[in-house]
Amino acid sequence: MIAYLSPSRRGFLSSTAAAAVTALVAPCCLAEEARVGRLAPAWDITEWINQDPGNVDSLRGKVIVIDFFQLWCPGCNQFSGPLLTHWQQKFTQNIADGQLLLVKIHTVFEGHSYQTVRRLKGYIKEKGIALPVGVDRHADGQRLPETMRRYRTRGTPEIAIIDSNGMICFQEFGYFEPRPVETMIQSLIAATRT
Repeated sequence: MIAYLSPSRRGFLSSTAAAAVTALVAPCCLAEEARVGRLAPAWDITEWINQDPGNVDSLRGKVIVIDFFQLWCPGCNQFSGPLLTHWQQKFTQNIADGQLLLVKIHTVFEGHSYQTVRRLKGYIKEKGIALPVGVDRHADGQRLPETMRRYRTRGTPEIAIIDSNGMICFQEFGYFEPRPVETMIQSLIAATRT
């Protein structure tokens, strides 16, 4: 399996060296903090749009990619949204075979009065999003939604990848180089077949 190199470590290596090191490192990444290398927490979703995929514990055996996003987030619209669309096309057969699940979780931590479920449904229709989209639950009086808190996300966009054993193997806020992460996803999928 392949581990992700953090941006701070990638900067010291050429792209060829980074790919070689990435291929040799132990699974479940070089964690900069305790968000990675731990059992993935359950999602706390008030509503699923498109379909209800179940929850993390019922999805063991699948590789899961989560896009934590907000509909008004520029990075979500310019990076993570298009990236998930690309991965949906690239991994079509793996998704159809039940080896990979891509989900989006709308984690609103600002602009609550604007980023409503009604607007989210319009956004999903406008963007043609067919993936499961969960609405992260807000506990009474909490600014941050529950799933966001459980995953310790730093904002949006943030992508997390869970292996078939339910462990978080990758979690990154903002932009990252997609190619090593695609390679990691391929390795995680291959591991589900053994």
